[in-house]
Amino acid sequence: MEKDKKQLALKVIEALKVEYPEVKCALTYKKPHELLIATRLSAQCTDVRVNMVTPELFERFPEIKDFAEVEPEEVAEYIHSCGLFKTKSKDIVNMCRQLHEEYNDTVPNEIDELVKLAGVGRKTANLIAGELYGKTAFVCDTHVIRLTNRIGLAVGKDAVKVENQLREIVPAEEGLGLCHRLVWHGRSVCSARKPECERCCLKGICRENK
Repeated sequence: MEKDKKQLALKVIEALKVEYPEVKCALTYKKPHELLIATRLSAQCTDVRVNMVTPELFERFPEIKDFAEVEPEEVAEYIHSCGLFKTKSKDIVNMCRQLHEEYNDTVPNEIDELVKLAGVGRKTANLIAGELYGKTAFVCDTHVIRLTNRIGLAVGKDAVKVENQLREIVPAEEGLGLCHRLVWHGRSVCSARKPECERCCLKGICRENK
């Protein structure tokens, strides 16, 4: 069974590479901590909205210590339109205080260290480790969970369990790219409510589209 899933995973990877040859993180950033903060802001918010908010935010607070030295209310003024701004502003300030006081203003490169930061779960930690440091990463957001279940690569809606299943069948070097492509595919073709199976590049591969 695992062998079959590994073969399926390779077919999916190749098909998505043809469809989306160049993919990257949709969040814009210039510094490691900016991606960390932008990813926190993206929870229950679109990447487009986050990218509209962050330029002014990062101009006002250019460095980790700048975030660490203010109160959450000051950050909240800049991220109001991202939703859940009170919780997010507290997490951003607290994570930056941790980075400033415990990590010498450096974003950790290991998932186990990243998840110690305020507001950082495994999805964010995987993205940071993979995007910034080239580590093996599986960013299991709602698109990835939905599509891997539909295709037949994973079972269940728990992000950690889906991540672990993918780690067993997907080559390590393909993890981050696959997840990015699944996100793009989930947004453009395989939506939650109305997947466009007839024009899907995974037609004949996906278990729900054979």
